[in-house]
This record gives sequence, structure tokens and C-alpha cells, in this order.
Amino acid sequence: MQDDLFGDALPLPPARASNRAASRANPDAPAPRGTAKVLPAPAAEGWRALARQLPAQLRFGVSTWSYPGWEGLVWDGEYDSSTLSRHGLVAYHRHPLLRTVCVDRSFWRPLTASQYADYAGQVDDGFRFVVKCPASITDAQVRGETGKARERNPGFLDPSRAVADFVRPVLEGLGAKLGVLVFQLSPLPWGWLSRPASLLEKLGGMLAAVRQALSGHDAVIVAVEVRDPELLGRALVETLKAHGATFCLGLHGKMPPIEAQLPMLRALWPGPLVCRWNLNRVFGAYGYADAQKKHDPFNAILSEDLPTRAVLARTIRGITGAGQPAYVTVSNDAEGCAPLSIQKLAQAIAA
Repeated sequence: MQDDLFGDALPLPPARASNRAASRANPDAPAPRGTAKVLPAPAAEGWRALARQLPAQLRFGVSTWSYPGWEGLVWDGEYDSSTLSRHGLVAYHRHPLLRTVCVDRSFWRPLTASQYADYAGQVDDGFRFVVKCPASITDAQVRGETGKARERNPGFLDPSRAVADFVRPVLEGLGAKLGVLVFQLSPLPWGWLSRPASLLEKLGGMLAAVRQALSGHDAVIVAVEVRDPELLGRALVETLKAHGATFCLGLHGKMPPIEAQLPMLRALWPGPLVCRWNLNRVFGAYGYADAQKKHDPFNAILSEDLPTRAVLARTIRGITGAGQPAYVTVSNDAEGCAPLSIQKLAQAIAA
């Protein structure tokens, strides 16, 4: 298995300097709206030179920005998580390496257009959001508070709900600051996995409605992430191709390592990269609690994953070097501290 996306067919180019938005070039530019209640860490300015060496098409980000442990890395001082949740995005988006963020909150409950607009008002025009579709649409089962399946979900992959509850509010609220819509299919029951043709037909129907709703917003990327390895293959590739969608690399214990997922991107080439580095595989498929326990307060790399980082860096360079966009979001559960993982990825790309 090749450990880069293109192998010898497309050699990796040297990292290129990027053209940043005006606010990136001018760190003293005012925040987009009002006065920030959370200020960026002065030390983050030291990463600006590294950011200038990255491809212009690349956007790094994290999954959630409300971690007090990032004091000195992203924040200028000590803040509680509730303050960061409400006001941290203004400071977060001024970090030189953080040009996107994944809104995971929308997975648990649909957000309104006004909630998305509030996020958009806290960042500059060059920032882009990655937004997850609610589980009420992408989970085949209705689950209780513990995550245990209770019953069949009648709204699973419903086209009208996907548009009304997700696409329209996101577009109305974020506008041009929307970068990627992620449809993460939760682990499926055997009833669906045993009928892949029916599943992909249903997925295709939803993606067709999503693409129609995105008419006039061609820059928005639609990405599908799966949590069942059985779905990786030609049938899923053809469904995604038919509806202008791409495959989201989900680096997680439930899925094979990155090397085993890259054939999906090769089959979809040319196209963008959407990657969510969620959980270090050493913790297993259900290891979020163990990862959180080990990594808290998330201010240091404690579970370094050099192989994944190396392959991901080469993949990013190959895809962006061919002129395609790349959105890569990282969780604290990947190595212990998402901002530091991003810094190390950036150093590997720029080396």
C-alpha cells in the first residue's frame, strides 16, 4: 500500500507560500464585531512565519474551541470553558494556523440560522466553517442519553429534512463563510449493512437534494464520513461521484488506518481533501473516555502518532500541490493537544 495519495504518478511539490487574508497579514486588525472578551495568546504570533509557508489551499482547525488548557497556546490567559464557548471563537480565528473549525455541536441538535450567523459574525471573511449534519438525519437509529440504540430512526437520510434542518439554516447563517458540510453516518445496524445497495440509493437521494439546495454555492464541499469499514469500496465511490460529493477521511478507532482509506480518495481524484483526525487508534473503537482521561487538560502531546501524522502530511502536500483545497480538523483525542498536533503537521508540510 502506498503511504502517499499519488505515489510516483504525481510527485510531491515543495510547500508554497500562501496568500493570506488581509487580517492574517495584519495581526493588529480589529476583531470583526465588537471587542473580544477572550484575547489570543501572544505566543501564537510565533507561528505566523510557519503559516506563511503552508499552501494557500490548506485550512487547519480543531473540533471544538472551549478548552481552558489551551492557555498560552490559543488564549492569552485562564478562562473557563463556558466563557470560551461563548467568546473564544474571536480569539481562536486570529491564530495564524487555525483557518477553519469543525462545528460538532450541530451533530447533537440542529442549530438555527441565527446561531450560525452568530458564529459567522465572530470571524473574518477569510475564515471557513466545517459543519456536521445532525445525527437525527445521519444516524439510522434513535439513541438514548448513553448512546444505546432505542428504535429505528424514520428520518434517516431523509432529503427534505436534510435540506430544511441543516443545509438551509447553515447557508442562511454562514453564507460565504461555509466551507464543508459533513454527513457522518453513525455505525449502522446489520439491517442496513446487509443491504448496501438500498443504503447507497437512499444516501444518493439525500445527496441529490443537498446538491440542489447548494445551487449557486459551488465552493461548498459536501463530504460523507462513515464508521463502518464494510462501506469502503467502489459502490460508495460511484454514489459520491454521481452527486458531487467526496469522502471524508475519518481517522478513528472504528475505521482502518489512513493508508487503508486513501484508495477512496484516489478513486475520486481529482478532488478536495476533507479529513477529521478524531481519535488515536491506541484507545480502540470506544476509547474516547480513556483518551480524555489521559489527555486532560489537553495542553501537551501525550499520545504521539508519528505514522499517521507523516502520511497525512504527505497526503496534504500532494492534494494541495495539485491545486485542490484541503480541510483538516484535529481533535485533542488524536494526540493530546489539537493545536500542537496542527503545529507539528504544519512543520512536516513546510519542511
